[in-house]
Amino acid sequence: MIVGLGIDVVELVRFEASLTRTPALRDKLFTPAEAGLPLQSLAARFAAKEALAKALGAPAGLHWHDAEVVSLPSGDPTFELRGTVLARATELGATSTHLSLSHDGGIASAVVVLER
Repeated sequence: MIVGLGIDVVELVRFEASLTRTPALRDKLFTPAEAGLPLQSLAARFAAKEALAKALGAPAGLHWHDAEVVSLPSGDPTFELRGTVLARATELGATSTHLSLSHDGGIASAVVVLER
């Protein structure tokens, strides 16, 4: 059963300008493992975190570092959830998270499906 669905799109030029204008934003949004990735990958991960927040009902108090996008051995992206994000997912009864990332044509996008 699906308990949450979220989607987000990020314009790469605008995202890059935000990171350039506010350098501390990179550390605020991304874990150390994520922060060193190329711009397209960062934008896709930001879209993923935004899509996840939407799938969780966008409650106040979620921490950016409590959702980390990692790659499985297959190369498929997935989330490592902890803290505030894991607590909300547990509250909703989510036992499975599905993530799809894409970047092309100047945008990055992500879709998140939460299931129980």
